[in-house]
This record gives sequence, C-alpha cells and structure tokens, in this order.
Amino acid sequence: MQEWNRAIELVERDLTAQVAVSTLARAALTSEYHFRRMFSSLAGIPISEYIRRRRLTAATAEILEGGTVLDVAVRFGYGSAEAFTRAFKAMHGLTPSEARQPGAVLHSQPQLRFHLRVEGNTDMKHRIVDKAAFRLIGLKARVPLVHEGPNQAIIDFQRSLDPAVTQRLLGFADSEPSGPLSVTDNIDEQRTEGSELDYWHAVASTKRAADGFDSLEVSASLWVVFDAEGKFPEVLQSMWADAATEWFPANPYRWAPGPELLSVQVGESGTHGRGQLWIPVERVESD
Repeated sequence: MQEWNRAIELVERDLTAQVAVSTLARAALTSEYHFRRMFSSLAGIPISEYIRRRRLTAATAEILEGGTVLDVAVRFGYGSAEAFTRAFKAMHGLTPSEARQPGAVLHSQPQLRFHLRVEGNTDMKHRIVDKAAFRLIGLKARVPLVHEGPNQAIIDFQRSLDPAVTQRLLGFADSEPSGPLSVTDNIDEQRTEGSELDYWHAVASTKRAADGFDSLEVSASLWVVFDAEGKFPEVLQSMWADAATEWFPANPYRWAPGPELLSVQVGESGTHGRGQLWIPVERVESD
C-alpha cells in the first residue's frame, strides 16, 4: 500500500491547498475512478470528504490559536467567513467562537495510513467473467447515498413494488446473473453522503424491454463475480469489504465504470442467505 500512502502524503503536503483527486490517483498508480471507489471502500468515507475533514481539522487548530475567522477562511479557500462558519459548524456542531470556549468538545480527522493485510485468512470464492453486452430491464428510483445503516429510500422503493409486476419482470430474465437483481449505477464520483444514485430492481436480459419497464444497455466487459453464503445480512457486507481490502490489492484488476449487480437469496429463517456480487473490472497492464 506504499503508493496509497504516498497519495495521502500529497494531501498532507499543504492542507491549505485543494489537491486534485486525479493527482492522488496517479500517485497511487491507478485510475481516478478506481481510486475513488477503493478509497471509499477502504476508508469508509469518500476521498473528497476525507480531504474536507483534514483541511477543517487544520483550520480548527488555527482558530484555537487565535486566528480570525476571515483570515482562516481565506487561507483554506473558503469564499467567505460565513461559508467557513457553516462548514465548521457542520463538522463540530459549534461555531468558531463557541469552539474557543473552555470545555468545548471538538472533532478531528486523523491522517489515514493504509496497511497491507497479509493474513490471507479469507477464502474468496470468485471468478472472472468475460460477458457479452446485455440489457438491464426493470424499475429504478433515484435515491440518496447512505454510508452507514439502512437506506430508507431503497427500503420504501422495494416495499412499493407490486409482486405481480416483479413476477412479470422475471419473464425477461435470460442472462447471468439470473433472477431478480439489486443494481446501483450512475453514482456521483465524489460519493458524498446524500448525493444521489440510480437503484434498480431488475433482471439481466437479451430481450427488448416492454412498456412500463426501464432499460439500460450494458456494454461487453470483464466482471469479477464473488459468491458467499452465511449469516444474513453480514455475509453481503463482508463481500464488499473483502473485495476492497483483500481481492483488489492482490489481483491485477481495478474497478471499472458501470453498474454493480447484487443477487440475493435469503433462507426461510431470514438469518441465512446466499449472495452473488458482480463488479465491472479492467485488467491492469504490467510494466
């Protein structure tokens, strides 16, 4: 993970300057798209949010040392003292003047350090699929991105689906992955909390979509497919985590743009399930 830590050092070099994510991706020897996805999966927050928090942490130190709000705002690239105060309060729950009071409880973002996990104790069942172009057919909703906890918008969308419509939709399924799919696509590159994405209840198909259904053409590409079975929903969460922390760092592939497909089968008890995760990838050419 030496290259990733080199990218973090570029952020730290001058926290008063806004470093471009493309520059960080080059330092990490990967594409900007893959860097954003992997950073979010590894760190639990988007790279843009990490940079914002690190800069505010440094700005807070200057406020506590007696710097004026306007001077600190200008140094850290805010357009006005008011804009800086809003950002400051969003992070700390306090205004800069309140933060100077004795006993004020403040938040900070420590500098991240990436460490390679070498245990190798996770048996990741996966395969690489060179899949021809296909079509997603289904129903979609624009929902907010939620970093932690349940996404109520997705829950409400799924509950609103008519079982008869879902059954009709299954008639179009004739391609891998089979059965009903949960699909995420068109995710904001910054991956900030509250930004929107397309969530699909869909099937993979080579057929033409009928009236009443949305469709999305998916180009031919490589996919990594993970299979897992176990306690639900923890088995699904571990698939995403293991893909980011163990599989990608150990294999010559990187995350590629495109929809991500999840097929889930939950047992009758509701506590045991099987999942299949499809992530589009591209091979990393060796030097």
